[in-house]
Amino acid sequence: MQVQALDGGRILIVDDDPAVRTALRALMAGWGFEIQAAASGAAALEVAARERPDLVVLDLVMPGLHGVDVCRRLREWSQVPIVVLSARGEEAQKVAALEAGADDYVTKPFGAGELRARIRAALRREQLRRSEAPVVTAADGALVVDLAARRVLVGGSEVHLTRTEYEFLRVLVLNPDRVLTHAFLLRSVLGPGYEDALESLRTYIKQVRHKVEPDPARPRLIVNELGVGYRFVPDPR
Repeated sequence: MQVQALDGGRILIVDDDPAVRTALRALMAGWGFEIQAAASGAAALEVAARERPDLVVLDLVMPGLHGVDVCRRLREWSQVPIVVLSARGEEAQKVAALEAGADDYVTKPFGAGELRARIRAALRREQLRRSEAPVVTAADGALVVDLAARRVLVGGSEVHLTRTEYEFLRVLVLNPDRVLTHAFLLRSVLGPGYEDALESLRTYIKQVRHKVEPDPARPRLIVNELGVGYRFVPDPR
């Protein structure tokens, strides 16, 4: 898969409602994407394997294979970005989808501008993931994370983070604009068996915010997704 532009490439729409598929097809085609569609989870897996889309927009509640199971099955062999688009807004549903491998979650009804921004963010993350030695900048260059040299600069000056603080920041910046669940962050940095160490996570995030946020009391770069996890926002405007 090679994404040449943030508004371009192929999107696979997965929804059992034909009216929703038609509306999404028209909307995203207008943004410059080539659109493929599937009416079920099983069909989505077949299309994804055959066509290798650049991004999947996935409903959760469908007859047959549930959207969470589609996420799990896709993640067995693909890193394609997945944006869940669902009327189910419960916290447990969001956590289940994100833990199964979804990159983001948009609740119906949604604004076209929000959906486009989430799609563009997911494609940016994929481009970053494919970079060999990325340097991440945020807040118009106020924060620079050199992942190759493991250096963090704030306002042009290097700041010291402990190894664990840096690892939490690294995971966050490698997933810009993506909701990362508490369990995912803890498992990624501290390892399996630490998924329930929420107080430790809050402490580390507080320490990282104190070192990289312009105003740690009002964080704009590392924001809380209540009850779910955290999101790194590289452009807080």
